[in-house]
Amino acid sequence: MRSIFLFNKNKSLIPEILTSLLALTVIKAPFAFADDDHIEEILVMSSRTNATLDDTPMRLQVLNAEELHEKANMKPGDIRMILNESTGIQVQQTSATSFNSSIRIQGLDGRYTQLLRDGLPIYSGFSGSLSLLQITPLDLQQVEVVKGASSTLYGGGAIAGLINLISKRPGEEPETSFMLNGTSAKGLDVSAFHSREVGSHGFTLFGSYNRGEAYDPADNGLSAIPEFERVTLTPQWFYSMSEATNLDFGIGFIDESRLGGSIDYIEGRAPNDYFESNDSQRMYTRLNLNHAFESGMELTLKNANSIFDRSLEIPDFIFSGKQTSTFTELTLADNFSEGSWVLGLNAITEKFDQEQAQIGFDHDYSEQTLGAFGQYTRDLSSLVVFEGGLRVDSHSDYGSFILPRVSILLLPTSDITMRIGGGYGYKTPSLFISEAEEIHFRNLEPIEPENFEGETSKGVNFDINHRLEISEELTLNSNLLLFYTEIEDALEIVENDEIYRFNQLDTAIETQGAEINLTLNFGELRYLFGYTFVDARQETASGYIDLPLVSQHRVNQVIMWEREDDFRVGFEAYYYGKQSRENDSTGRDYWFFGLMMEKQLNEPVTAFLNFENFTDSRQTRYEDINSGDLVNPVFRDIYAPLDGFVINGGVRVRF
Repeated sequence: MRSIFLFNKNKSLIPEILTSLLALTVIKAPFAFADDDHIEEILVMSSRTNATLDDTPMRLQVLNAEELHEKANMKPGDIRMILNESTGIQVQQTSATSFNSSIRIQGLDGRYTQLLRDGLPIYSGFSGSLSLLQITPLDLQQVEVVKGASSTLYGGGAIAGLINLISKRPGEEPETSFMLNGTSAKGLDVSAFHSREVGSHGFTLFGSYNRGEAYDPADNGLSAIPEFERVTLTPQWFYSMSEATNLDFGIGFIDESRLGGSIDYIEGRAPNDYFESNDSQRMYTRLNLNHAFESGMELTLKNANSIFDRSLEIPDFIFSGKQTSTFTELTLADNFSEGSWVLGLNAITEKFDQEQAQIGFDHDYSEQTLGAFGQYTRDLSSLVVFEGGLRVDSHSDYGSFILPRVSILLLPTSDITMRIGGGYGYKTPSLFISEAEEIHFRNLEPIEPENFEGETSKGVNFDINHRLEISEELTLNSNLLLFYTEIEDALEIVENDEIYRFNQLDTAIETQGAEINLTLNFGELRYLFGYTFVDARQETASGYIDLPLVSQHRVNQVIMWEREDDFRVGFEAYYYGKQSRENDSTGRDYWFFGLMMEKQLNEPVTAFLNFENFTDSRQTRYEDINSGDLVNPVFRDIYAPLDGFVINGGVRVRF
């Protein structure tokens, strides 16, 4: 591996101000929005050790129930805001008219981020660009983020990192939540959640209804937000078979219709105008069986089955098909006084059946992956914790991948923690990448596995955290992260005479940079500051070029005034630096401001009101998003919001 993360494209050091911040630096657990007084109680699942957030050598960020509550009030219909307002993460809109989006971690394309539900991969492939729009936050207990190569623990696809959505479980007391929200962008969100334990049984039930009319704040005749209607239902059953054995089983169902494009087409006035229609149905099952032996070891069986059926239609073209996938994993783990270990086997299958494929453009495939992995964590001393892992995967089309990973936790003082870790990752070539989505898979030649290799990566992270108690009421938590990732054989799409085909780069993609998080608590006031520097680039014969649609500089700021069981008022300010675009001028920088208010009316009822992007930062204010007409539009790359200033408000009831 070449010299790590302190160099920009000209091989000069990142400004010394970043490295000098090593002397400051966050919380015992590295997430700027976490409350340090409660961090010891947070158990993390993504490390596979069931350790507290403080004790794991792998760098983890946790968005806990309180933060989820705040963000759910601002965007109850999906989780995009929850992720986009975190340092190092950028939610990238990939469709100008249908809102489809992907997640970039540390500047890397969305296909390198693995999105999980309770450790299970049910959101990948054909559903990837819609998943962020279809996951509502009301039934989530916490969100865990691992940045950097995580393929050792979770297999292919986690090159940039992973996001693990942890579902609520039934507690000792029943819980019922209900939320009603309306927006000035003609949207409506209704969500309900209930959980209960009855003897050895427990269950959770979540349901939501989300709808919106086509919304055109730019008055350019195109939908910034499409017309859509979605129904979600996810019941889950928990059964304590004995003191040592527990079972839970859940199913999920999501049905959505989404229509974007010309407003006149959507409203039935112009049948020849451009449109983009997405009709999708997702069904999945989740099973988890856990048994604890008297010796202390635990055996866990996990299984997920998913069917995703989607039809994507634009004028004169339809791309539709059914993706079927399964995931089965068996692990054996043990915790002992000086550490822990886990061994696992898993099997993954994925099949895609395209409907009505054109001759020469048939994308049917079927693939299988068998994997074995192990992880060992040990306290080398009271100041050093070591963790090592190894995975070996065998893919039916692309052969074997060997993926080592090492992490070290250093505890030089009670107020300072440091983590350094690195590992290898991989991603098998896939039809379902953002570039293919942007051309709606039209005139795209299929991937022939014998002509391609798996994308591979190596990367390293280093972070240092510090907690400073200035007084009984005033505390400062700080964190500095430095990162570097290199990807070989990256997949791209090239065009030749309106025919598109997949290709693999001969040179590397690199991303490097830094993240800074500061949290200042003073009584009822809290100030959060985040800064992200990302240098994401591709190596070429003549030097380096910037990857498109990556903000090199981002700033997150939040000021929150909160009185427990009474009210909460917050002001947000986000800065996005300039972003390069393919075959186009550089997108300008911009600020994004928000104001949120919440008031508890009585014990179960809370009212909320939010003014999101109230300065109306919007790409269509800076330029025309469409250089064609409404029949044959030509869309520019999207680097800024298209929906503009939106007000939302509603009530939340919790018993």
